[in-house]
Amino acid sequence: MKVLIVASHNCGKYSSFVSEQAESTKKKNTQIDYFPVEGKGFRGYWRNREKLLKKIEEYHPDIIHAHYGLSGLLANLQREVPVVTTFHGSDIHSGGIWLLLSKICMYLSAFNIFVSRRIYETAKYKKSNYAILPCGTDTHTFFELPKDEARNDLGWEQNGKYVLFAGAFENKVKNYALAQKAVTLVNGCQLIELKGYDRVQVNLLMNACDCLLMTSDKEASPMVIKEAMLCGCPIISVDVGDVKDMISGIVGCFIVRREPEDIADKLLHIFELRERTDGRNRIIQSGLDLSDIARRIQTIYEDVYKIHARK
Repeated sequence: MKVLIVASHNCGKYSSFVSEQAESTKKKNTQIDYFPVEGKGFRGYWRNREKLLKKIEEYHPDIIHAHYGLSGLLANLQREVPVVTTFHGSDIHSGGIWLLLSKICMYLSAFNIFVSRRIYETAKYKKSNYAILPCGTDTHTFFELPKDEARNDLGWEQNGKYVLFAGAFENKVKNYALAQKAVTLVNGCQLIELKGYDRVQVNLLMNACDCLLMTSDKEASPMVIKEAMLCGCPIISVDVGDVKDMISGIVGCFIVRREPEDIADKLLHIFELRERTDGRNRIIQSGLDLSDIARRIQTIYEDVYKIHARK
C-alpha cells in the first residue's frame, strides 16, 4: 500500500511525532512518501494545491494521511484519493475559523483520528468514521538511566533540585508564569527550559531531573508526558489534554490545581521521595509504543482502502 503523508514543513522538517509514526508504518509493509506543506494560514496552504496535485499524479498513493486540520483540508481538495486526517489539538482548541475549517475537513475526510478524547469531544464530531488514537512513543529513544550518570553527563550538581519545564518559556500556551511562581516557593529549585535540545539530550534531561512540570493552558495528548513516563520521570501537571488519564494511579505523578501553592507542595513531596516512577510499564501495557500504534494505523489504512475500492 502506498501512503502519502501531508504535513507542515515550515520549520525545515516534519514534527518528530509525524515522521516517527510514518517511518514506523514502513515496517508494516507500507510504502511512504511525503508532501511538505510550506506556508501559513489558509492562503499559505492553498498555494500548495497545484504542487500537491502534481505529487499525487506522480506517486499514485492509495491513501493520503494528513496531519492537522489545514493539511487535511488541503488534501481533501481532491476527491480521487481517500484522506485520513489526524487532529493533534491546536487545530481544534484554537476555536474560531480554525475549528470551522477543521470541521469541514472532518466531514470531507474518509477517516478521522483524534489524539485524545478531549479533543474529540471539543470537536463534537457526530459521524462514526473516527478513532481516538494518541501518537506512539519511541521506547528505544526514551529509556531509563541512572540519575547520577545523567547528571554527570549534563554537568549538574548531584544534590541539586531540578525541574524540567514542559516547553519553551516564551510559548504562552505553556503558562511559564505559573510554573515560575510555584518554583520560587521552593528553596534552591531550578526550572529548566525544554528548548533547543535533540532527542538524545531530552532523554538525558528527563533522567537527570527530579520531575517534569506541565502548566499548559491547552494541550491534546502531549508527547512530552509519554516520553517522561518512558524515562520513569515523576510528573506534576495541571488537568489538561489526556494527561490525567495517562498518569492516573502512578506513584510519583500528580494532577494539581492551577495554583502555585499546590504545585510547590507536590514539588516538595517529590524532592523528599527522590524515587522514579513505573510510567514506562504504563506506556507499554497501554499499547502506546510506536510499533503498537503503527499496527492500528495500518488497520485504518486497510479499512479505508477497502471501503474506497468498493465505491
